[in-house]
Amino acid sequence: MRKRVLFIASCAMFAMSTFCQAQNTFLKPDQVANSLELLPPPPQPGSAQFNYDEAQYKWGKMQRITPRGKQAAEDANLGGVGLSNAFSDAFGIKISKEETPEIYTLISRMQEDAGDLSTRSAKNYYMRMRPFMLFGEQSLTPGAEKWLATNGSYPSGHTAIGWATALVLAEINIDRQNEILKRGFEFGQSRVICGVHYQSDVDAGRVVASGLVARLHADEGFCTQLAKAKKEFAKLKKAGKVK
Repeated sequence: MRKRVLFIASCAMFAMSTFCQAQNTFLKPDQVANSLELLPPPPQPGSAQFNYDEAQYKWGKMQRITPRGKQAAEDANLGGVGLSNAFSDAFGIKISKEETPEIYTLISRMQEDAGDLSTRSAKNYYMRMRPFMLFGEQSLTPGAEKWLATNGSYPSGHTAIGWATALVLAEINIDRQNEILKRGFEFGQSRVICGVHYQSDVDAGRVVASGLVARLHADEGFCTQLAKAKKEFAKLKKAGKVK
């Protein structure tokens, strides 16, 4: 009897987890462009493209002792308010559950669409070894290495999240589109600096993110939430709360 209760409880927890995960995305996996079909294979060692990847890896290592390296380490944090904090300054107002609930909901809910759904097929197929593993050196985020070692490097999910977020936020606050898009670009380059992605991973992440945002604009749920976010922003701007 006890085993049956535990089994039922486990099934309920799994169903709830699946339901919650579904609610945290706008799209379903089959509604997103297939990254495996969209992208070329990652560069192979010895190729001209891989030589560039290696050169960028060395560039990234040089940045780690600079303020840019500190930013890169901070950009690695996608948990909690990590993403919203990363874009708040460029956006011109603090993005949070309390101050901008509709904008916060928008970028939070699309995070897995960009970071997982848009990258999943290519990641799983190629399972590209990450730079810190290939070169046998510690990354800038050693605490994440154990998990990263089990996850394909190509394309970069972090980059896809950052670039997709930048594209959407730039649509909401067009007056600061330059600052927002620049921040989105930097967000991807941070992965190279950390040594957890190659430059080609990052470049590919931006491609799938752009496709993802285009698809999101054809989704009723996303468009509804985007409209709420734009309305919220307009009120904040009128109130003089946007810099």
